Amino acid sequence: MPPALRRKFLAGISDAEARFLCRHWPFWARAPQRAPAGDWRIWLFLGGRGSGKTRAGAEWIADGVRRGRMRRIGLIAATHADARAVMIEGASGLLSVAEGLTYEPSNARVLWPTGAVATVLSAEEPDSIRGHQFDAAWADEFCKWAEPQAALDMLLMALRLGDDPRLAVTTTPRNIEALKKLIADPNVTLTQSTTRENAANLAPGFLALMQARYAGTRLGRQELEADLIEDNETALWQRGWIERARTRVPEKLVRLVIGVDPPASSNGDECGIVVAGRADDRAGYVLADLSAGGLSPNGWATRVANAYERFDADCVIAEANQGGEMVRSVLLNAHPDLPVRLVHATRGKQVRAAPIAALYEQGRIHHVGAFPELEDQMCTYDGSGKSPDRMDALVWALTDLYPMRRSADPKIRSL
Repeated sequence: MPPALRRKFLAGISDAEARFLCRHWPFWARAPQRAPAGDWRIWLFLGGRGSGKTRAGAEWIADGVRRGRMRRIGLIAATHADARAVMIEGASGLLSVAEGLTYEPSNARVLWPTGAVATVLSAEEPDSIRGHQFDAAWADEFCKWAEPQAALDMLLMALRLGDDPRLAVTTTPRNIEALKKLIADPNVTLTQSTTRENAANLAPGFLALMQARYAGTRLGRQELEADLIEDNETALWQRGWIERARTRVPEKLVRLVIGVDPPASSNGDECGIVVAGRADDRAGYVLADLSAGGLSPNGWATRVANAYERFDADCVIAEANQGGEMVRSVLLNAHPDLPVRLVHATRGKQVRAAPIAALYEQGRIHHVGAFPELEDQMCTYDGSGKSPDRMDALVWALTDLYPMRRSADPKIRSL
C-alpha cells in the first residue's frame, strides 16, 4: 500500500484486529519463508544465520496442525538438546508460534489440544527413527547432523501416513555430500534467504558486525548469504577426508589432550578449545569442539577446566604467543591442579598444520560426530582472513598426540 493508505488502514482497525495482524504469519513472512505452492515432497530452505529458518519451519508445522493436515509429526535436530532449545522452546520455536501446546521432555513429544502429536528425534541415532511413522516432519540444521544421509533416509521412510506426507528441511548450507544430493533430488523444492533480508528482526548492530567481520569471505558467503561454497582448493584439508573417516564411537584412548588457542581479546574473538585423543593403533579421534567467543579470561579458562574434568584429559596444550605465562596463570586460577603445557608458534599456521592435514589425508584422524564450525575453518582457511582459532586449537592438540620426529636425514621429518 502507499504510505498514506497504509496509515489510514492501520488507524481504522480495532485492537483485536491489530492483535490478530501482529500474529498473522502470512502477513509478515517473506516469500522464501512461505512453504512453496504446488505439489512437492521435500521443502529445502537454505538460510544464512538469523535469516528466519526456524520461524519458517515452526510456522509451517503450526499451520499444518491448525488446518488438520498434520496429526503425527516428526521433529528432528542434530541432538535432542538442539531440538528442545531451538525447535520447541526457542524464540522462534513451536511454543512461541502456536497456542495451547504441551511439551513433555521426558516423553520427547509435543502435544496439541486437537490431539496432534509431534515426536522429538535426534539425528545422532539414525536407527532410533525406525518404527516411527509420520504425515509430516521438520528437520532443522541438516548440515550440522553427524550422519545426515543415514538419518534423512530413515526419516523419509517414516513419512508414510496421510494423503500427502511432506518434509521441511531448514539449514544453513555446508559443502557436504548429503546436502548436494538433496539439492539435486527432483522431489525437492528449494527456497533461499540471506541474513540481510531478515535485518528488521535482528538485534541492532548484529548485521553490521557480521558484515564487518565476514563480508567477502568464503565463510561469510556460506553463513550470511546462504551460498553453498565448494572446498577451497588452496586449503590444506578436504571435506572428503573428514567425511570418510567420521565415526560415532571412539576406540579406547591411551592419551587424551585439550588444545587451546586463547583469544587475543574478549571483544568477540573466539577461544579455540578442541578435545582429541589417540588410540593404541595410533588412530586419532577428535571428540569435541568447545570453542566459544566473547568470553572473559575466567570464562574461557573455566570452560577448559570443565572439559578437562569431563573428558578425564591428560593435559592441556595452550598457545602462549599472545599472553605468555599469563595464559598458564588464568588456567590455574580456574583449576589449580590443571596440567598445562605452553607452546609457542614459531612457524606460520599453514606450515604447522600441514603435517596434521597429512594425517587426515591418510585416514588416520576420525571425527566423533560433526563439528561444523571447526570443519568449515579447516576446509576454507588458505592463510588469509580471520585467524582460525578452532583449527589452531585442533593443530596444537594433534601435534602433541603426534609429535614430529627427525629422521636420519636432518632435512626430512616424519610423524
